[in-house]
Amino acid sequence: MNLHQANILIVDDDKDVLTAVRFLLKMEAKTVLTETNPENIHKLIMTNDIDIVMLDMNFRSSINTGNEGLFWLKEIKKWKPAQSVIMITAYADIDLAIKSLKEGAADFIVKPWHNENLINLLTETLYKQTSPEIKEKINERKTDVKIIGASESMQLLFHKLQKIAPTDANILILGENGTGKDLVARYIYQLSLRRNYPYIKVDVGSLTETLFESELFGHKKGAFTDAREDRTGLIEAADKGTLFLDEIGNITLQQQAKLLTVLQNREVTRLGANAPTPVDIRLLSATNLPLRELANETHFRRDLIYRINTVEITVPPLRERGEDIILLAEHFLEIYEKKYFKQKFRLSDSAKKKLMLYHYPGNVRELQYTIERGVIMSDSNVLKAEDITFSPMEQPEENNQPIPTHNLEDLERTAIEQVIQKHNGNISQAAKELGLTRGALYRRLEKYGL
Repeated sequence: MNLHQANILIVDDDKDVLTAVRFLLKMEAKTVLTETNPENIHKLIMTNDIDIVMLDMNFRSSINTGNEGLFWLKEIKKWKPAQSVIMITAYADIDLAIKSLKEGAADFIVKPWHNENLINLLTETLYKQTSPEIKEKINERKTDVKIIGASESMQLLFHKLQKIAPTDANILILGENGTGKDLVARYIYQLSLRRNYPYIKVDVGSLTETLFESELFGHKKGAFTDAREDRTGLIEAADKGTLFLDEIGNITLQQQAKLLTVLQNREVTRLGANAPTPVDIRLLSATNLPLRELANETHFRRDLIYRINTVEITVPPLRERGEDIILLAEHFLEIYEKKYFKQKFRLSDSAKKKLMLYHYPGNVRELQYTIERGVIMSDSNVLKAEDITFSPMEQPEENNQPIPTHNLEDLERTAIEQVIQKHNGNISQAAKELGLTRGALYRRLEKYGL
């Protein structure tokens, strides 16, 4: 059971407390009952399906002065032995509150409390009531990251995520662009034992050599020209939490060596500093490169692969996920009909057929933008095949190319364009694949006006 399905009874003679709790839980719980007189508890819990009783330790009535809460707790347990009771106490009553746990209270909370703490306590108490079978299912979904997928390939992915998320293993997430590697990383983090500590995401592929060190390792004041103050690096900021390095396949061999040193020694040295700082992080990494290409030692250090890749998982491309395409399309319809203040949308049969027949080179991201365009442009609340247009950016270039030429310069220009696009504009990687130096590639770019 979750809190939105729960019936809560609060018993306290302080009307201000009752008002505050009722106002807080109004949008969180199914029903909120309040009572100032503990004499009425029996009637309330026997005539209502109460999931949790919040019970004050002290009332102004003179029943067992100083122990009124314990008295009523025992009475409740006589009437309904399985009833969950949370005791409300002041700082001076901590010993009594601990005693109440021995008498069968589910937990206690000290007033004044933080609202977030109370919500968490109620949620945890409801969770403790749940049967082991249901608990297992709740554990499988204890995250606000929504990953949609009923296909066999996604079920296998979920199964693997459930196994590896609660461990401290470093994980390498593989998959094509647009498959949702970022979402998977956050899903792992939220199911991990480090979920209450920082989650830091870094797109390392976009960092220059200089930025790579200052951003990840931090720097001391005066370490370089613009270092006007001390700065904590992102690795240090992730201490005790999770560090997600996106597009790790795009970093240079020199950057790889520096990252490897940090992972091996579990300490980081800021630029301009002499002493290292110990760090305790869990590392998640992602790349769109196939593992066999990543394992090429001219491109990526094998010792670093072993460090970042205790377990690797592959997010399947959308074209291999079958009916997930329709599930995702309907999910995006709900999002964009609200965003653009449209009526409730549905997919026509012709739209579903068109969606299912497409190959999605841009994967889930391409489907998302396709549905968004359809919602904006559609003249009705039924999305038809003609409302669905796929991005020309993702279409194979050869479909729109003129008849191939045998001119060597034209062939060279085309090869350079394709390789640079493949590596998202990364000149170093493109030069490597073409068998050129960076300087030679730049000269050719200038020659062809690219």
